[in-house]
Amino acid sequence: MTPQAAGMDIFAALEHPINLPSGEIFLVPTGIAIALPPGFEAQIRPRSGLATQYGVTLINSPGTIDADYRGEIKVPLINLGKKTYTVHPGERIAQLVIAPVVKAEWKIVSELPFSERGRGGFGHTG
Repeated sequence: MTPQAAGMDIFAALEHPINLPSGEIFLVPTGIAIALPPGFEAQIRPRSGLATQYGVTLINSPGTIDADYRGEIKVPLINLGKKTYTVHPGERIAQLVIAPVVKAEWKIVSELPFSERGRGGFGHTG
């Protein structure tokens, strides 16, 4: 981890290596629990090296750890690659990022204000 890295490495708390076949999901224990202050969350994110080199990523990305959760953090890895991937004890499997939570106040309206983009969906930002 570099001094300006946003994420902290999360490691696999395994006693033995586990094989993750192509297309399979495994909930990897980390052995850690955290207590965040109110107004913050922890995001569990994939490691870019695992994703690009092996096709191993998180099934829910980012995963959210709420400030009031006190259980062990577990990482749901999925193997989207073609070959079985072996997760080793102590291996870096994800990143954890702490972020502030912004609460929105919802307001029901009959019409939204105009914007240049309008209802343009995917691929309409330029």
